[in-house]
Amino acid sequence: MAKTSRFYGTGRRKSSVARVYVTPGTGKITINKKDIEDYFGLETLKVIVRQPFAVTGTTGKYDVAVNVYGGGFTGQAGAIRHGISRALLEADAEYRPALKKAGFLTRDPRMKERKKYGLKAARRAPQFSKR
Repeated sequence: MAKTSRFYGTGRRKSSVARVYVTPGTGKITINKKDIEDYFGLETLKVIVRQPFAVTGTTGKYDVAVNVYGGGFTGQAGAIRHGISRALLEADAEYRPALKKAGFLTRDPRMKERKKYGLKAARRAPQFSKR
């Protein structure tokens, strides 16, 4: 463990950015000053956020405070997971192989494709009519 008791990690996914602060504690997760149960409605999103703790075996050992903005709920959950993984790595470098193997340290590069001219959306073309 490092000397400081507060570890920081920035997570990004699509257009969401999460600033994550991890401190040794009881496992309380606060997102934008709300409890995780109040912030995320879907259980799958809560599971995504808690995945780094499950992989490293640190469930209930750290408190998490998150400021997240941009994107939707799924993108925000992915950004928080990325930020927690980076912060845990700062807390203890021995978590690296487990987090790397699970793919939590890699920033997901998939973004929304831009709309092209002559089309109605990124790939959606106007309806074709022979006559």
